[in-house]
Amino acid sequence: MRVLLVGVGCVGKTTIGRLLAARLGVPFFDLDEEIEKHFGASVERLRGRFLTDYSYRKETSVVLGRLLTAHDDCVVASVPSGLRDAYLRVVRRLDCVTVAIEDAPENILQRITFYDVDSQPIEKRLTDEEKRLYRREIRKDITFFGKTYRRADLHADIAGLDAEAGATLIVEMLGAHVRPGTA
Repeated sequence: MRVLLVGVGCVGKTTIGRLLAARLGVPFFDLDEEIEKHFGASVERLRGRFLTDYSYRKETSVVLGRLLTAHDDCVVASVPSGLRDAYLRVVRRLDCVTVAIEDAPENILQRITFYDVDSQPIEKRLTDEEKRLYRREIRKDITFFGKTYRRADLHADIAGLDAEAGATLIVEMLGAHVRPGTA
């Protein structure tokens, strides 16, 4: 089974995805990392090459298609826009279960990480005012991307759960999930 995890930035797709893949005994892929390997540049530098977000997604969706085509069984931590236009066309063309991971903005803020233009982690302490502003941005992302996450096959609310419990929840959901035309 191919599993595609979607959710806003820092919701836990990569951490939970690694645990989930280990439990399922399948390979794990982080789409951002795979895009960077494929194009030989950081995501931020790649985005700068494209006029629009759509053109970026259209060009980078080939990486998602390559991953899903090469692996009948895998877990992929997708990007926040993983169920939009070019990415969605790839997902619909190939058989995979989509899981939207959801959490409260306050929890996401606790996991927030920062990177420079070359995808290297940056250590940053947020002031109370910055925390307030980032919480607001996270809420906006949840609202904006939430519209596309309705397309997901499953919705995993991990509020109050650690990564292990989040992976357990998704394993249970996958076990109970019956795809249309099966069973």
